Amino acid sequence: MTDDHALARDLAVQAGERLLGLRAQGGDPDVLRKAGDRLSHEFLAAALAGRRPDDVVLSEEAADNPARLGARRVWIVDPLDGTREFGEPGRTDWAVHVALWENGDLTAGAVALPAQGEVLSTLEPPPGPGPGPATAPLRIVVSRSRPPRFVRNISELIDAELVPMGSAGAKVAAVVRGEVDAYVHGGGFYEWDTAAPVAVARAAGFHASRIDGSALAYNQADLLMPDILVCRPAVAGTLLQAIREVTNAPAS
Repeated sequence: MTDDHALARDLAVQAGERLLGLRAQGGDPDVLRKAGDRLSHEFLAAALAGRRPDDVVLSEEAADNPARLGARRVWIVDPLDGTREFGEPGRTDWAVHVALWENGDLTAGAVALPAQGEVLSTLEPPPGPGPGPATAPLRIVVSRSRPPRFVRNISELIDAELVPMGSAGAKVAAVVRGEVDAYVHGGGFYEWDTAAPVAVARAAGFHASRIDGSALAYNQADLLMPDILVCRPAVAGTLLQAIREVTNAPAS
């Protein structure tokens, strides 16, 4: 229902406002990061318990509730995505993720980028990707702290430019806003890292899949999500082919 889209957006924004207030106080970066995780989680958990008491919440900052596997509706949240960046003064590539999984798929989501003064959501999806191919070189956003080797190999194969960035939410937002052409990651992360960004990207008409082209699945028994590709549809074929070539290449 439309109200779920509005709720996801509003909660992501409100959590982000609280994080901005906390960050403005300064202090030891490690203490700040832990306090940010806790503050945002407690706000989101309480808000969802009040607004959607019959739903289950899956949060990075809480113990997994086995009831989610039999639930019809599960909110998947990352209270502070890009915790490392949140603790670094001046960095804006951190986010708040709020997504709803319902009856087998993501149905609503929001990615707030508080330090950028922006929120992307399924309530009013961002403009879709342009119809034409990307201009050369292709721009691929990657983890600033742990870019997978195979992505560097892909960039060499197709002469792409790698753009380092923090939060997964910020990376997908960069794709959706047209700042880069694709986000490729193979280092492994968890459902809360990508649920909200994928919901927004799909709503805006972008390609989102595993790096082998198979569908992304959420609310699984195993919360580990090994890899992801989010990109403009016009370049999905090129990237999937390059990924196949790199991953199937014999070791040197």
